[in-house]
Amino acid sequence: MFQDKTLVCKDCGQEFVFTAGEQEFYAEKGFQNEPARCKDCRSARKASMNGGARRERVMYDAVCAECGKETQVPFKPTNDRPVYCKECFDARR
Repeated sequence: MFQDKTLVCKDCGQEFVFTAGEQEFYAEKGFQNEPARCKDCRSARKASMNGGARRERVMYDAVCAECGKETQVPFKPTNDRPVYCKECFDARR
């Protein structure tokens, strides 16, 4: 159904192959546009976002409402909702 296509990268001008497998993946995801950049230029573009550095996740100290153990969570706890450690959270699911 799909056949490999040769495309030209809009950043570096090099030709790259848009494989049949990649086309099938794009179709499954509902993507309508073909890639405009080669793999190297896509990677470089992603790396340049946020200055090339990944943001460090901010963690907040909390006390589990179930077992009382000290834990850390990726959101700022408020007094209106209980906070659970990983073990208690998984048990409540």
